[in-house]
Amino acid sequence: MKRMNWRVSSIVPFLVACSALPVLGDEYLNGIEWQEPPVVKPGENGAPPSDAIVLFDGKDFSAWNGAKNWKIVDGAMVCGKGDLHSKQGFGDCQLHIEWSSPTPPTGEGQGRGNSGVFFMDTYELQVLDSYENETYFDGQAGAIYKQTPPMANAMKPPGTWNVYDVIWTAPRFNDDGSLKSPAYITALQNGVLILNHFELKGDTPFTAPPSYNKHADRLPLRLQDHGNPTRFRNIWVREIKPVVGKQVKKPFMRKPNGEEVPIQ
Repeated sequence: MKRMNWRVSSIVPFLVACSALPVLGDEYLNGIEWQEPPVVKPGENGAPPSDAIVLFDGKDFSAWNGAKNWKIVDGAMVCGKGDLHSKQGFGDCQLHIEWSSPTPPTGEGQGRGNSGVFFMDTYELQVLDSYENETYFDGQAGAIYKQTPPMANAMKPPGTWNVYDVIWTAPRFNDDGSLKSPAYITALQNGVLILNHFELKGDTPFTAPPSYNKHADRLPLRLQDHGNPTRFRNIWVREIKPVVGKQVKKPFMRKPNGEEVPIQ
């Protein structure tokens, strides 16, 4: 009796261990041969990632046109007379830009810390001192001007730095000039989601409804002069490139013995 109990006590742990082993079954494979993703080293301590195109690092305006009346103070560019345009054009991209409203604050509504980040020289993400400053909601900081308010007011006080991290999808046009697909934008302000894959209705003028007009696939970024000495720093862009894959066979299931069974 004692011998039998010993055998049972030895077998039970073995069966428990076996039950914990994974049971191999059929594996789904999509038949796509993927290109290896490029290695990108993330930036540390506020530095841009290794593949970023740096548009302003606090030193000069070499990446910009129109900076004659702008100036650099303590590593930040200060808005002057006339808009600033990047020399390089961009389509789909990831943008990082930091900005600070004038301090002490002056004016109110749209007259307080007003500027803007224009994608493709056309579509405005509003820059404004919206810290305890009332204005129309689709014109406050983080708005796509005259199209949608931000999902949240994530402003920091004047004199401190706000951060926009933006994913921009450029519009596409057909050969006849008609719209093939609209522009989309996702944006975070100071780590807070303010625009979530918003579909733009077109451009962002003050004096007319939005509309799409065919333009080049790549156009400059523009920083707006609106008469306020808004400051900008640490501006960089990553061009967005699609993942590349080739369908080398139809999707199939692979059995544990290696047999491939096409999916009907």
